[in-house]
Amino acid sequence: MSSEQDIVDKAVKGDRNAFAQLYEKHFDRIYRYVYIRLGNKVETEDLTQDVFIRALEAIGSYKWRNSPFAAWLYRIAHNQVIDYFRKHGKVEKMPLEDDNILIGKSDPAFTAENELEIERMIDGINRLTPAQREVISLRFGAQLSIAEAARTLGKNEGTVKALQYNGILALKKMLLVGE
Repeated sequence: MSSEQDIVDKAVKGDRNAFAQLYEKHFDRIYRYVYIRLGNKVETEDLTQDVFIRALEAIGSYKWRNSPFAAWLYRIAHNQVIDYFRKHGKVEKMPLEDDNILIGKSDPAFTAENELEIERMIDGINRLTPAQREVISLRFGAQLSIAEAARTLGKNEGTVKALQYNGILALKKMLLVGE
């Protein structure tokens, strides 16, 4: 099996199959990252596709550095989300219909309850500081480790831990108080 760096090198040289492997490997994490930021399934699907289109267009100029390839994708995703908010302002939440993939259940009552919880969580995340929001999105949406999130953001691990801790604490207070 090829290492990710070998696959990336092939993709940089124009190998479409190598890029397809990178797409398959990273799609779900990028999708979750964008979903946490937008809270809208349709827009998330579109924006996630845009991330990979941008990545495909720019892959020829990609340079391997001391951070994982995923960090480059998250930077593209972050920029796409920022552009989205600039163009559209705050997102009007759409119902989370058919999001059983994220929830994992098909019981309507369970799904409805979880949809409300997810919407409250996303609303709370959106009220965190931008740095806390970014760390929470990377850690729990994209499921990156502290080290991976730190490399992606260009911050040290202690800073990421502090942002995560303070973000979770603020989010917990918002959810308990019901703000």
